[in-house]
Amino acid sequence: MAGLALSAEQHVDAPPGAVFALFGAGCGAGWLFDAACDRLAVGAAVTLRAPLFGAAGEPVEILGRIATVRPPSRIEIVHDLPWRGRLRILVDPDGPGSRIRIIADLDGDGLNWLMRRRGFPVSEGELSGTHPVGLLTSKSGPASVFASATEHVAAMAVEEINAEGGIRGLPLRLVVGDDGTDPDLGALESWRLVRAGCRTIMATTTSATFTRAAHELRDAGVLMVQTVMNEGGIGSELRLQLGERPVDQVRAAAGRVMEAAGGRRWFLAGNDYIWPHMVHSAARRVVAEHAGTVVGEAFLPLGTRDFAPLIERILRSGADVVLSAFVGADLVQFERQCLAMGVRARCRTLAPALDEPTRERIGDAAATGLFGASGYFEELPGDANAAFVRRYREMYGRFAPPVSSISESVYEALHLYARAARRADDDNPVSIARALRGIRHHTFPRGDVVVDGPETFRQRLFVAEARPGGFTVSRAS
Repeated sequence: MAGLALSAEQHVDAPPGAVFALFGAGCGAGWLFDAACDRLAVGAAVTLRAPLFGAAGEPVEILGRIATVRPPSRIEIVHDLPWRGRLRILVDPDGPGSRIRIIADLDGDGLNWLMRRRGFPVSEGELSGTHPVGLLTSKSGPASVFASATEHVAAMAVEEINAEGGIRGLPLRLVVGDDGTDPDLGALESWRLVRAGCRTIMATTTSATFTRAAHELRDAGVLMVQTVMNEGGIGSELRLQLGERPVDQVRAAAGRVMEAAGGRRWFLAGNDYIWPHMVHSAARRVVAEHAGTVVGEAFLPLGTRDFAPLIERILRSGADVVLSAFVGADLVQFERQCLAMGVRARCRTLAPALDEPTRERIGDAAATGLFGASGYFEELPGDANAAFVRRYREMYGRFAPPVSSISESVYEALHLYARAARRADDDNPVSIARALRGIRHHTFPRGDVVVDGPETFRQRLFVAEARPGGFTVSRAS
């Protein structure tokens, strides 16, 4: 489908220089100029909360980077979510004031996304003669921050698999669903993928969505693979849960975080759904192993914007370490507000869901002092990872979002699936799931991985400390 260019304009009673200076200032100048952007420079991360569905609808976060800055007349933003496109902001003199024009590129994927969100049926195109596999991810909602590179990396894997001959002579075809970080929408999107012909679904979503979708499809004969970090617990014949486990992540980093903090008093805070609850449970066990103390705990709903009451509790508690089990946009907002309210000067923070795109949105100042632990970081050494990152940049350019454990995990899962599907006796999802168990690979970007069972995924873990521009990464002891 050909792309579209949508435009709008408005007159403002201020000269171009004054209007241009409002961008990213957060002074209530409207959704466009109140973009979250720490620096107005090429390559800087920017988040826009756009009212795509009108004033009564929930704003949609557009995640991108600044590609062009020409004061006082032009800003261009390239973005990957909810679709891949470009947003041009033009400021021209208009008498004593200014004329602001916004031009947004909308490709076929973007138009399809908008139509589905409006409730219109959209064709998946011709899928016959292919081997369709679903990708359920978060192109919108709070989790879109950590899922920003997922679709790109999945497409890379599909291209590589098809270059090797596909699966049983058929090219692999990726069909993408967006759960909007909402389990109800995730269930609907899962059924859409099944109706499109997908008998396997890779899920890079919150555990809340995966659990709901797995329950909805319990009698559909569909293989579901949760690729990202998760708490386990629902693995079965057609339910594989790969990824990192909370207790392993917390145990890998706890000692280093307490050493950096100079204390053992922990405050546990996270989103109110199953994965953060299990992270807290794991933390209580690990803190006790280190003769530490939990001095407070709190859970807040996904989509929380104001963390001030919680942060005041943390400051009053005397905590040395904060366990931050928030995810995506919530983690971004929490950590930025922690810096503003003085937590960063008093505590170190372990955030198991901290990854490259989330650190970037948190910003250099607020991210300093944060620790994460996972099986992959973009800065890992080694030829396999260097080749992987180089290929990603060649395909998607320097402004594409960074790769993280969450996005890289679907790359590995698709390759493991392809190997299992070629080994299996037939195309039945049960046969493929059986072939997946016991499979191993030695040259992935993160290194060796082994699938031992429906809930057992062996891999190395790494601890990362945030610094300006990235992470300092080391092998977990």
